[in-house]
Amino acid sequence: MTSPLVTTDWLQDNLDNEHLVLIDASMANVIGKEPIVYDRPMLIPGSYRIDLEGTLCDTGAFQVHAFPTEEQFTAEVRRLGITPESLVVLYDNQGIYSAPRAWWILRAMGLKQVFVLDGGLPQWLAEGRDIVSAPVADAAVHGGVVGKLDRTLVRDSAYVFQHLEDERVTVIDARSQARFLAQAPEPRPGVRGGHIPHSLNLPFTEVLEGYRFKPASRLASTFALLAPSLQPGNGHQLVFSCGSGITACIILLAAELAGYTQLSLYDGSWADWGSNESLPVA
Repeated sequence: MTSPLVTTDWLQDNLDNEHLVLIDASMANVIGKEPIVYDRPMLIPGSYRIDLEGTLCDTGAFQVHAFPTEEQFTAEVRRLGITPESLVVLYDNQGIYSAPRAWWILRAMGLKQVFVLDGGLPQWLAEGRDIVSAPVADAAVHGGVVGKLDRTLVRDSAYVFQHLEDERVTVIDARSQARFLAQAPEPRPGVRGGHIPHSLNLPFTEVLEGYRFKPASRLASTFALLAPSLQPGNGHQLVFSCGSGITACIILLAAELAGYTQLSLYDGSWADWGSNESLPVA
């Protein structure tokens, strides 16, 4: 499995795979798109559920949606029964929204076999597949994975500020063009309008088609149009940002699909940068 995505057909065929750990990573709050609203709980059979705003968020940190601590992560994946042999598949109820955030958390903490269901629950429902109304409880046998954060995959404002003039490092912002250009207000109080100097804008909706990601060839063209220097394999580092570190992971995953490799997340994103008066704004 070389792609970070799996299809609904693959998942259907592997629901009984003993190594599969299926996780609903949906979030209650959806920003940047019209949310899909459900009249009752719906999950794919065999799903666990995780809380990206609770047990997998460092709520003691200043920033919004901070990456979980290694201790938080370890406790959660052990609860889910995840082992080094597990095939972890994540999805959300918006198609592609918060599942990429969970995917990057698991990857950054050391897990390798982690995938996102392309199209998520909406695609699954559109194909008439079975659903259930409640998640699976804790795993019967807890896993033994211990999280260790790879800090080259998660950046902070100090790193971004230090590399503002570095032509080998580019920040790509997943917010809407209106927010990027300070033509629309920020949804969080006390956050300035605008963007990180020299950053590029790629609204996350532009890498999606319906509920799913666009094909890899079209994603590659999308990134190439942002700047001539953005070519896979040329040693260029791409740092992804958004409002608070959620939708940045959508375009980060899109970049991996397009063939880019030196990728990282600015976890605090604009909620962090825009609220810090000492940092420059364009």
